[in-house]
Amino acid sequence: MSSDRTHVHTGCHPCRCAPDGESVYVSSEFMNTQPMQVDVAIVGGGAAGLATSIFATRGTRGQTVVILDGAPRLGAKILVSGGGRCNVTNRTVTESDFFGGSRNTVRRILAAFPAEHTVSWFREIGVDLHEEEHGKLFPNTNRARDVLEALLREAERGRVRMLTGHRVTAIDRCDAGFRVVTPQVTLGARRVVLATGGRSLPKSGSDGGGYGLARRLGHTLVPQTPALVPLVLAGDFHAPLSGISQDVELTVRGAEIKALRVRGALLWTHFGISGPVVLDASRHWLRARLEGREVHVSLNFLPGEDASSTDRVLLAIAAARPTARLHTALAGMLPARVAETILRDLKVDRSLPMAHLPKNSRRELARSLVAWPLEVIDSQSYVRAEVTAGGVPLNEVDSGSLASRKCPGLHLVGEILDVDGRIGGFNFQWAWSTAWAAASAITRSAGAPL
Repeated sequence: MSSDRTHVHTGCHPCRCAPDGESVYVSSEFMNTQPMQVDVAIVGGGAAGLATSIFATRGTRGQTVVILDGAPRLGAKILVSGGGRCNVTNRTVTESDFFGGSRNTVRRILAAFPAEHTVSWFREIGVDLHEEEHGKLFPNTNRARDVLEALLREAERGRVRMLTGHRVTAIDRCDAGFRVVTPQVTLGARRVVLATGGRSLPKSGSDGGGYGLARRLGHTLVPQTPALVPLVLAGDFHAPLSGISQDVELTVRGAEIKALRVRGALLWTHFGISGPVVLDASRHWLRARLEGREVHVSLNFLPGEDASSTDRVLLAIAAARPTARLHTALAGMLPARVAETILRDLKVDRSLPMAHLPKNSRRELARSLVAWPLEVIDSQSYVRAEVTAGGVPLNEVDSGSLASRKCPGLHLVGEILDVDGRIGGFNFQWAWSTAWAAASAITRSAGAPL
């Protein structure tokens, strides 16, 4: 045995937590900075994990809290969120902004730490927020790094030990709590919080590893799909439109699917479609496909209009400007390149005067403008997804404490749960609210038997 290694007893019963005779060793350098037996081990140092550590150390003096994360730096996903500005929350957050778990359960969790508490908390830690379109709240500096640095400062103030590059490979329940294993060290912990996130943006360290840990501790899993992700289209209709953004309405419908209509900005890309309206619609297409159901997506280029009202608009243009070319008239309603591409796809002469547009062609154009079929064939996967749909079912945790109903002493927070929100700061609010619920329960039960 080399001289710089120190034997440490984890406090776990050997017959339940490790093979007989196995010893646990860590470097003496680590021993000088972090006790081997801790009160709370938080697995994952993203938004939910950092917030849980802050709330837990505020509530109980002397409680030892450690974050273990496999990434070299904490909070990588925070830094890239909101285009590098971090959409911290939304002015109005309700259970209807989320999908997956029971809405009654989501409502109770949100009520314990609502959006207004988030705003006050961030102001308290030095990050003032301002409101933008659709109620989105961003830091006044428009810098995601300021959000992350504020969280890290608060964690340090609470003496949270943050171990980066420590990927947790196993968690076992034992008499003293838990045995938490990484390649570098094994810890004993009275309580464990799984804050590992989902599978989205795997380069940030969120690669789905937490699901295996949850399963090992007795939980089941709802199958996962990407959510808030750009969609890939078949064909080449979208190719000449790349880079164009426009306000549209998307409809997702199919067998046994209640039609979902989402309005917002769509961005045409070289592979298909992106933008807020597409991200919000994506999880519904992906969940239907996962369940083997037929699903279709259509696009209304003129939100708020239907085929009849659009036909009347075209008639009015023809009456007012009979010599106007069809492309010119349509370009007054849509981006010019979009208008040209639609007419080319429909094989309608772009130079046709409005007065000469046949009735059948006009009606077909009107129908197409409000129900243009989009042949979605895939998403851009977890690599581009902002969040994961699916995960640990909400009915396997207590709604007041996020405590596992399967494994005493375990709590689950954030994206690992089967809850995903629409775009606009809602998934961050879920992180803050679940962190508060779990940490409050942990501090209330500090020192109590599991």
